[in-house]
Amino acid sequence: MRVLAVDPGREKCGVAVCGPEGVVARQVVPLPELDRLVRRWIGDHGVDVVLVGDQTGAKQVLTRLSGLPVPVTSVTERGTTLLARRRYFHDHPPRGWRRLLPLGFQVPPDPYDDYAAVVIAETYLAQKSAAGSR
Repeated sequence: MRVLAVDPGREKCGVAVCGPEGVVARQVVPLPELDRLVRRWIGDHGVDVVLVGDQTGAKQVLTRLSGLPVPVTSVTERGTTLLARRRYFHDHPPRGWRRLLPLGFQVPPDPYDDYAAVVIAETYLAQKSAAGSR
């Protein structure tokens, strides 16, 4: 199964496609460009379902994504921001004097909404896998 996850926001959204092979694509996109990117990635990556986090901006994003050729599901995104921050710093470790500061006190210098979308997708896939193995 391949999923496209959206971490919604008021001005920008994180978008990621994940499947059994891991993260296929991820990007931070301005809200007005979201539907165009999602439609393109559905076709390009063979997406089976679109997941939308249920927090800030979710209602507006769900409205924008109505009419897609695959199911669109709202999912809980509680705790994804902290996990996304950890993932960001794992991929982009602080350099120079910043490496001396605890990561809990740092905020990534770049938008990391795409990492939150990855966490949403991976959580969903893990839950599906666990439910299937019962």
